[in-house]
Amino acid sequence: MLHQKKILLGISGGIAAYKCAHLVRLLIKEGAEVKVVMTKSAGDFITPKTLSVLSKNEVILDFFDANNNWNNHVHLGEWADVFLIAPLTANTLSKMANGACDNILLAAYLSCKTKTIVAPAMDLDMYKHASTLQNIEKIISYGTIIIPAETGELASGLIGEGRMAEPENIIKFLNNHLSASLPLYQKKVMVNAGPTYEAIDPVRFIGNRSSGKMGIALADAFAQMGAEVTLVLGPSALLPQNKSIKVLRIESAEELFEICTQLFKDCNIAVCSAAVADYKPKELIINKIKKNSEELNLELIKTKDTLGQLGKLKKDQCLIGFALETNDLEDYASQKLKNKNLDIIIANSAIEKGSGFAVNTNKVTIIDKHNKITNFELKDKSVVAKDIVNYIIEFIK
Repeated sequence: MLHQKKILLGISGGIAAYKCAHLVRLLIKEGAEVKVVMTKSAGDFITPKTLSVLSKNEVILDFFDANNNWNNHVHLGEWADVFLIAPLTANTLSKMANGACDNILLAAYLSCKTKTIVAPAMDLDMYKHASTLQNIEKIISYGTIIIPAETGELASGLIGEGRMAEPENIIKFLNNHLSASLPLYQKKVMVNAGPTYEAIDPVRFIGNRSSGKMGIALADAFAQMGAEVTLVLGPSALLPQNKSIKVLRIESAEELFEICTQLFKDCNIAVCSAAVADYKPKELIINKIKKNSEELNLELIKTKDTLGQLGKLKKDQCLIGFALETNDLEDYASQKLKNKNLDIIIANSAIEKGSGFAVNTNKVTIIDKHNKITNFELKDKSVVAKDIVNYIIEFIK
């Protein structure tokens, strides 16, 4: 869920600040864009240069930079999707609770229009002090979200509650928080994508021109809406951008059938966009075929029908298929919708310019089981994927 999110990380002056190097790396690994704002005392525990290199952005330490240019705290607050303050010391907590504004971090906090999430870090007695508890209640009343401190060894040598949450746990908390407000939160989605390769001999196969772009874009779009996504991906050089997506690689229609029918039992939504080979050689030739004759005859048999089988297994799930046609697009798609027991089918042309295989754009028609037909203009596949996911969200409501 942190993919493409803008995270403003505020670091106050506590020993736990040293963990922020790892925290920034994890945020970047999740696909977030990170800017860091620090109090001057935080620089005693971790250098701005380290954080600048890791975040790929200049670290903001004061209202004016080295060239006397003003660091606009209002713009920082407007830029962020999330303002994360970690560690939050007792001193900074007190100032936040009482509206003090004597550094750039606090100015950004008071200007921030999005949610502020904080990870307290202080010694045991400080964390349990009545004034600290009161200040925590105050900032909660302002809408601030607390990542609870963890229990363990503290800087004083005491063992107890007060440690800043570990960076991995902060990432997990952020992902859960951001997902909870999204329409597909806790929904399990399976998407299949790409071609299948049906082996003729050890080096040759029957396949098609599918790149997997459309299905991969759909997986990313579902994940962006909070879904837990598994992508069953055929031979493709591409991968989803969102790191939360679980990718299972397959090669043949048989493998696709086995994995998808297993996954389907536990999913809420399944989208079958893979370009599955309809036929495969009846027998696999063990050794490489030699070019000894003018003709080569192959006997082909049908591959297993994954989409048809999912239609038979379907209970209360939403099942979506694709129809790639060269003619009579809506007629063939509508027939497939009924024959496979689908809820929605996405029809697109194999011959229309800018649509179909191995291009970055697509033009689709969505047909649902209520006979509603919706036509979309030619768009980039990432935008088409968002259109499809938004349609599915409205449909399952």
